[in-house]
Amino acid sequence: MADWVTLGVGPWFVMRGLVQRVTYRGAPCEVTLSLALANSGELQVELIEQIDDTPSIFGEFTGSGFHQLAYWTEDFDATMAAVAAAGWPVVWSGGEDGGVRFAYAEPGGVPAAIIEIMELTDASAGMATLVRRAAQGWDGGDPVRELGTG
Repeated sequence: MADWVTLGVGPWFVMRGLVQRVTYRGAPCEVTLSLALANSGELQVELIEQIDDTPSIFGEFTGSGFHQLAYWTEDFDATMAAVAAAGWPVVWSGGEDGGVRFAYAEPGGVPAAIIEIMELTDASAGMATLVRRAAQGWDGGDPVRELGTG
């Protein structure tokens, strides 16, 4: 986050110790993550740190850098049907237990290693609006804002 703040991106909204119950390559999985969100103009940046050693989609990614490109959809089921029709394997998914649904797919021949499909709900849209509005005219003060944990 410090590097991004130096670039003028912020403020960062951080959630630490989130327990995420997902399906990883077809099997149940539980990981603990910390997430940070900030906007640079209309672009939202998400930093993800897995804080346990459970095998995961994040553990497959070595080093640092660009991991995924996210796409929000109002019709998650129709979008996932299109993902299946395109032959993109879903390698990480969750939210079926009442949260915001999401899926990571591995498409071939596109600029990102992973495409994240996220359900656009009142909750996910509200968080996006909070983060975007905080970034507008941000003066560099209070660069890290802790939110509740999972």
